[in-house]
Amino acid sequence: MTAVKHGDTVRIHYTGRLTDGTVFDSSEGRAPLEFTVGTGHVIKGMDDGMLGLKVGDKKTLDIPFDEAYGPVNPEARQAIPREGIPADIPLEIGTMLQMQTPDGHVLPVTVVEVDEATVTLDANHHLAGKDLIFDVELVEIAS
Repeated sequence: MTAVKHGDTVRIHYTGRLTDGTVFDSSEGRAPLEFTVGTGHVIKGMDDGMLGLKVGDKKTLDIPFDEAYGPVNPEARQAIPREGIPADIPLEIGTMLQMQTPDGHVLPVTVVEVDEATVTLDANHHLAGKDLIFDVELVEIAS
């Protein structure tokens, strides 16, 4: 039976959990996740965890934050003047917004603080700084 190697396209079912057991994502009820191993389409810990698996194998991957979404970057938080945000945009803590960088890229941000003068936006991934656990099952090696 063939084992997964770099460059293989795989299909997996997975459940992603935080270390406290909170499930943050799952393929349950959906088609398997498909990606090519070693191309950076998934986090490094997931890529590395696929190597050597065979179809039907199940594995739990304990992925430290530096092989997932990295550490929290304090520089990714920015306070901007409240008047710089259109009045029709809700400014509740936890609201997800999209900003555009000067070079035209869309950047997802989360409202993390609001006061009378400023709104603080956080561009860190919501799983940055968190160790993750994935239960995976290799469904298919497509190539």
